[in-house]
Amino acid sequence: MVGVGPGIGLAVAKRFVREGMSAGLIARSEATVKAAAEELVGADVLPVTADVTDEVGLRSALDRIVGAHGVPEVVVYNAALIQSDRIGDLTAQQHRDAWAVNVGGAMTTAAHLAPAMAERGSGSFLITGGMPQPKPDYASLSLGKAGVRTLVTLLHQQYGADGVHAASVTVSGGVGAGTGWEPDEIANHYWRLHQQVPADWIQEIVI
Repeated sequence: MVGVGPGIGLAVAKRFVREGMSAGLIARSEATVKAAAEELVGADVLPVTADVTDEVGLRSALDRIVGAHGVPEVVVYNAALIQSDRIGDLTAQQHRDAWAVNVGGAMTTAAHLAPAMAERGSGSFLITGGMPQPKPDYASLSLGKAGVRTLVTLLHQQYGADGVHAASVTVSGGVGAGTGWEPDEIANHYWRLHQQVPADWIQEIVI
C-alpha cells in the first residue's frame, strides 16, 4: 500500500489484512505510517517511510517490502496531491510537483513491481482514481487523475496478457463518514477488483 494515510489507504489495508494477507505500508510521514500499522495490530505488517516523488527512496522502500513479504499479490497506489487550483494559479514547477505525486509515483511503483508480478503470472495493480470529469477548480488534480486513467490502460496493455490486472477505483467526491463515500465501502471495491478472474476484469470502477 503506497499512500496509507487515514481514509481510503487505511481502510483498504484493513480490508486486505482481514483476508489474511500481509501488508507493506508506505507513507511520507513516519507518524502516519506508524499510526496505520498500529491500527493493524496482530497482522503481518511492515511500515516504511518514503516520499513517492523520490524515485530512489521509493524503490528502496518497495525492495524492503518485497524482501520481507515477497513479490506482492496486490499493489495499491493511493498517494495524491489534492489541492484547489485553476489554470494560471500554479507555476510550471508546481504542476510538475503535483504530477510527480499523482502519476509519477504510480509509474515508479509499477515499473518496479509489475515486471516481477508478470513473471509470476498473477497480481493486481490498483490505483485510486478520481475526477471522472475535469473540474476547473481542480486543474492539477484533474490532469493527474486523467493521467492515472491512462496509466491503468497502458499497464493493462503491457502486462495484462501476463496475468497482471491493472485497474482504478475512481472516487467521485469527498471521502468521509456520511458523505456517500465511506472509506470501508470504498475498500470493498478494491477487494472486488482483486478477486476478479481474467475473463471478468474491468479497468475502472466509478463510485
